[in-house]
Amino acid sequence: MKLDLKRINIRDHYEVISAMMRGLHESEQELFNKTDDWDSIESGYMKHVIEMQETANGTCLLALAEEQPAGFIFGYEDEEGESRIEAYEGKDLYVSDGFVYPQFRRLGIYQQINEALEQIYIDQGVRRILRFTLSSNTRMQRFLEAQHYQPVRLLYEKWLTPDGKDIDPLILTPPEE
Repeated sequence: MKLDLKRINIRDHYEVISAMMRGLHESEQELFNKTDDWDSIESGYMKHVIEMQETANGTCLLALAEEQPAGFIFGYEDEEGESRIEAYEGKDLYVSDGFVYPQFRRLGIYQQINEALEQIYIDQGVRRILRFTLSSNTRMQRFLEAQHYQPVRLLYEKWLTPDGKDIDPLILTPPEE
């Protein structure tokens, strides 16, 4: 299979990236019951990633398998803030989104686009790369650990019912292998 990686402008490829974002979002819904419907957030989220691409040195890589969209990855520079507590000073790469269509999985596509994205920013001087994943997404955790990422902080959440009187239970479902 011939694989091409293409650096694209999200605004110019809105429909392609939005469709893959939908796939990413739907897979997250399977793992976490509080994930909102893509139709409810598409406009705002796509506006956000376009803005990050245009104002924060964002990069979107599109993987094409036999000229068909197979997957993508998106990241952008996150500037050092006033609240930073680490000794490191400089820009961070925040990898915010990535997805490969199911029919193209387990072919190494995600690894290739991840490595290409990281190299772009390493060449620009970034020395810290940040990512989030759901605690139930054990497949992604294994991938990240194989790529030398380490969990540094854990985010704990407590969700309350709309009236604030009770705990709204979270359902985090590990993906099927």
